[in-house]
Amino acid sequence: MADTGNRLRKQLESANFDPQNYVKHLSQQSDGDRDLQEHRQKIQTLADETAQNLKKNVYKNYRQFIETAKEISYLESEMYQLSHILTEQKSIMESITQSLLSTDKDETAKEMLAAFPKETEEVKQRTLTTLLEKVEGCKNIMETPGRYLVYNGDLFEYDVDHMAQIQKVHAFLMNDCLLIATWLPNRRGAVKYMYNALYDLESFAIVNVKDNPPMKDMFKILMFPESRIFQAENSKIKKEWLEILDETKKNKVVKEKHKKEEEVPNSPVRTEVSNNPFDEEEPVESEEVVDLSMEWIQELPEDLDVCIAQRDFEGAVDLLDKLNEYLKEQPVSQRVKELRGKVDERVRQLTEVLVFELSPDRSLRGGPKATRRAVSQLIRLGQSTKACELFLKNRAAAVQTAIRQLRIEGATLLYIHKLCNIFFTSLLETAKEFETDFAGNNGCYSAFVVWSRSAMKMFVDAFSKQVFDSKESLSTAAECVKVAKEHCKQLSEIGLDLTFTLQSLLVKDIKAALQSYKEIIIEATKHRNSEEMWRRMNLMTPEALAKLKDEMRSCGMGNFEQYTGDDCWVNLSYTVVAFTKQMMGFLEEGLKLYFPELHMVLLESLREVILEALQHVDYSLRCEQDAEKKAFILKNASFLHETVLPVVEKRFEEGVGKPAKQLQDLRKSSRPMRVNPDSTMSLV
Repeated sequence: MADTGNRLRKQLESANFDPQNYVKHLSQQSDGDRDLQEHRQKIQTLADETAQNLKKNVYKNYRQFIETAKEISYLESEMYQLSHILTEQKSIMESITQSLLSTDKDETAKEMLAAFPKETEEVKQRTLTTLLEKVEGCKNIMETPGRYLVYNGDLFEYDVDHMAQIQKVHAFLMNDCLLIATWLPNRRGAVKYMYNALYDLESFAIVNVKDNPPMKDMFKILMFPESRIFQAENSKIKKEWLEILDETKKNKVVKEKHKKEEEVPNSPVRTEVSNNPFDEEEPVESEEVVDLSMEWIQELPEDLDVCIAQRDFEGAVDLLDKLNEYLKEQPVSQRVKELRGKVDERVRQLTEVLVFELSPDRSLRGGPKATRRAVSQLIRLGQSTKACELFLKNRAAAVQTAIRQLRIEGATLLYIHKLCNIFFTSLLETAKEFETDFAGNNGCYSAFVVWSRSAMKMFVDAFSKQVFDSKESLSTAAECVKVAKEHCKQLSEIGLDLTFTLQSLLVKDIKAALQSYKEIIIEATKHRNSEEMWRRMNLMTPEALAKLKDEMRSCGMGNFEQYTGDDCWVNLSYTVVAFTKQMMGFLEEGLKLYFPELHMVLLESLREVILEALQHVDYSLRCEQDAEKKAFILKNASFLHETVLPVVEKRFEEGVGKPAKQLQDLRKSSRPMRVNPDSTMSLV
């Protein structure tokens, strides 16, 4: 048997296997149906073994998948670190080369600047001003003193991921920044461009993109964690952009270095000693100097870059807290402002990375606790409002994804149990995590309440789509609503009560379901009434009679025994008994769905259903001529008035907590029938 299975496996796994020829050959060799059944069993056994082996391999390699993912994450971190080290080494080597080879060039440049300083700067600034008049939204660009134009030209921007052309831009390279402006489709006078972005030269790196036809003459600007790709008109212009960008960045570094070297702290002013005893001593003013020469302060910007690259968010925020604590008691000087400017740029980059960590595009696995790291660091950076907004958006996306991935079962109640378990468990975990993360930010709790309501609306949409839109029975809808209410009460343990929100969102669908089921009962009652013969019920067997007694007893009809006769006869009409059971079932399901907003809807529905039965009895009494049948109809009417209606009123009052005045009025208006002198019977 094993050899046969192995031979069959090899035959099916062969590269030249043809299913049609195989089936044709098998049909020719088979003696009958039995051989085909045996062969089918062999193939099924082989399929089960293959599926089992596949499942075992998945479980076996699952841990390897996880470990591989971790290794990739570690490798990514190391690559960030290595990139930073290489960039730093490149910068050191370039600065050494520059200092060794550019001595003569610097002297010549100084002589030229000394000879024509004002003319060169004025011409460049005038050119920049003329060009910027064509750009909408950049009036403040020229407020920075000493800023002038170095180079400008048209470029095409491409999408980084799909390499599709996005738009045409015009780039303005200045001595300290790069301005990107987009072309206006509808020009207004001299304005041709619209402001798009402004980048400091220290905030980005230039990368040459290798030509890969038709994508050529491109270069990339890296601003961690983002990047933009631009295409020049030809290779010559691309080369000019790369060279001028690199040279401008170097010139800015050299200029700032010389500025720091020439900066000398002001020494205290000495006062001359006067021999005149009547001269009053004036206080000596001196500018306090902040000591920024400590090694950890000098290396702070680079250390922040390393922390951001290595995703050490806690370490980066610790460094910022240490700097703020040190500078808190220090006076504000020019050097402190420069340091603050560099640090603020790193804070912006750190914030962008933390925001990306909380974005819904990231993996939503791990639950609310997975967001705690990024949220806590944003709060420490003083951005609790943004942290709150991003945290709630992340959790909303997680809840929506979990609901979307929930498999729709054939049984509605089973699906609702799973849906409630997923949603309310997620909501409870989110609330607990929110309370932990934002314990000291009371202003954020209102945002959580608003978010909870929107999340509840998302839940109700999925709930209603499965329960009400699919036209489930009222009993199934009642059980589903009951399950949702029970889960909603679990939130009270954290002080969050969304029961009213759940009810207000469900009231429209429940109202429609009650009215729809009311119409069904009325139509069924009319159909039975049209076939009514006003005869006693014969249940044929004692078991059927006992079952009917149990059903009527469960409906609250305690005196039903008096309407049963000898053997298996019931002294009531089939129509009245069926109406009683359907009516009491409608009442019980309606009470399960009840809340104050549905009071009048349920009450009016009950009244209309009961009125339909009473009107039929009244009509039958008026039309029937047989005295014996009239007596039987009168007995059924007495059962409805003296037994069914009081039970309905009592059960409604027990379920709702207040009497049903409309039902009482209906019962009083349909008093028991009386016999007229002319031997006819009618409703009073």
